[in-house]
Amino acid sequence: MSSIRQKQINALKQMLNLNQVSTKSTLVEPVWKVLIYDRTGQDIISPLISVKELRELGVTLHVQLHSDRDPIPEVPAIYFCAPTEENLGRICQDFQRAVYDVYHLNFICPISRQKLEDLASASLQSNCVASIHKVFDQYINFISLEDDLFVLKHQNSDSLSYYAINKADLKDTEIDDVMDTIVDSLFSVFVTTGTVPIIRSPKGNAAEMVAKKLDKKLRENLFDARNNLFHTDTHTGSFNFQRPLLIILDRNVDMATPLHHTWTYQALTHDLLNLALNRVIIEESSSTGGAKAKSRPCELNSNDKFWSTHKGSPFPTVAEAIQEELEEYKSSEDEVKRLKTSMGIDNEDGVALSIVSDNTARITSAVNSLPQLLEKKRLIDMHTTIATAILNFIKQRKFDTFFELEEKIMSKANVEKNLADILTDPEIGTPEDKMRLFIIYFICTPHISENEYLKYETILQEAGCDLLPLTYIKRWKSYTKMVGGTNHYEGAGTKTVNMFSKLVSQGSSFVMEGVKNLVVKRHNLPVTRIVDHLIDFKNSPEMEEYHYLDPKQIKLTEIPRNRAPFQDAFVFIVGGGSYTEYQNLVDYAKQKTTSGSTKRIVYGATTLNTPKQFLKQLSLLGQES
Repeated sequence: MSSIRQKQINALKQMLNLNQVSTKSTLVEPVWKVLIYDRTGQDIISPLISVKELRELGVTLHVQLHSDRDPIPEVPAIYFCAPTEENLGRICQDFQRAVYDVYHLNFICPISRQKLEDLASASLQSNCVASIHKVFDQYINFISLEDDLFVLKHQNSDSLSYYAINKADLKDTEIDDVMDTIVDSLFSVFVTTGTVPIIRSPKGNAAEMVAKKLDKKLRENLFDARNNLFHTDTHTGSFNFQRPLLIILDRNVDMATPLHHTWTYQALTHDLLNLALNRVIIEESSSTGGAKAKSRPCELNSNDKFWSTHKGSPFPTVAEAIQEELEEYKSSEDEVKRLKTSMGIDNEDGVALSIVSDNTARITSAVNSLPQLLEKKRLIDMHTTIATAILNFIKQRKFDTFFELEEKIMSKANVEKNLADILTDPEIGTPEDKMRLFIIYFICTPHISENEYLKYETILQEAGCDLLPLTYIKRWKSYTKMVGGTNHYEGAGTKTVNMFSKLVSQGSSFVMEGVKNLVVKRHNLPVTRIVDHLIDFKNSPEMEEYHYLDPKQIKLTEIPRNRAPFQDAFVFIVGGGSYTEYQNLVDYAKQKTTSGSTKRIVYGATTLNTPKQFLKQLSLLGQES
């Protein structure tokens, strides 16, 4: 069954095929065309379709809408952009200049009637009505990063940030605009999947506003006979025959996890190397003194088997796996070299290859495997570069120490002595690391006396920390009732494996001295706990307080008492998510599948914040306190 990511890819490919539905029986040669997108369109396409795939789909040129573009006659132009005033103004300029002969206009989200009429007037004035072949609303206003992961925005994501939703001087019109933007994107997600979800959300926060507005929007569309976008929903689902559950939560449900020092490969790459849109750029120092450092872009996606397998693994496991891959590659390379040498072949010219191909199948197979070997070597080199950069940060900032202590805090272990030692030690971490650690301690400790708080505030100040995030968190804690109380992070913790395997400790490119080999204990984070209760209809007083909204029902419905657990769920976080939270849900879904209760959980958020970005937002809110 298709994932949300695959369905979005299919929608984009159909758009690039000039919105003609292609079937296997009617495959035709691609028409050469030009693709023009805005920044929003670029963010949607870049994690899904590579430049090579665009070429295969007939896109000879892809350019920014607001760049300087020369006229290109006799080639259809596909526009993929949001219907903003600025973008529509530029499209009208293109009409006046007759930049292209044929226009296919695709809007990421629906264009309003008024703007469509303005566009029509501009085309009449420019005498290019006949050149506009199609105008489409695409309903794909979200960014699929993985099969089960999506965000709403990358660039300009500050408008949907935790700060934007919680700032003190927020006007009603502003909050309505933010909520409408979120709802429009979530609506696009479900139009793309072709399903109408059942919605659950807590009461009294931003998540409730999103849930009610989305329920209203879905309801209006379903009961609009002319414009119903879900007419296919009745016979299939996006993932299953039963409808999915959509759980909308507010970031306030768990403020510790976005600041947590992480230990898994993907989350570390995001935290330390700013992973964005499945891409990370590593600054490689030059071997020659004085030369500028070289930037190396690394694409991390589902085509990379190593990444798919190990992105959720603890970092020491990843280091071992890279070393194993390297050893395996070397043995394969040595085998090919040995075969070539035994044949008297020292180069790969045409004669040499023809001699090899006339010999045994074993030799032919070895030579044919060279392209795969080279690709494997490229991926090993890339992951070695990424892992080395992460390892350097871990050592510089004693990341393992912070992670281990935070896990102990979450498991309610007594850490007061260790906490004071770390906060006062100038050799351990940055001021930002120390502030993250203390905020987690402050959130997870039910009662901290004013004297104790002032003592730590002084320590943090002396360590060079910005105290504004703590100012906000103190105010936040005073009026927030934490879900689950003291058992909020029950089961957290780590265990230390005394030694790394010989593979990593001897002759490895990863010198792991001074880094603990920590294994994370299996536990559910707060969001996962909520999902576990709602997806299986578990009896829980706190879950009784959640709204139950079914857009297919004319009247508001009560929570059904005897219905089967959901198989598929969407979890959406208003105010920003994190890879740590996403990975915890992935682990939970795997555990459920292993136990025979198949679950598919899709994680979405307004945006994915790095801990540094989230801390900065808390600092801005602290200024207002």
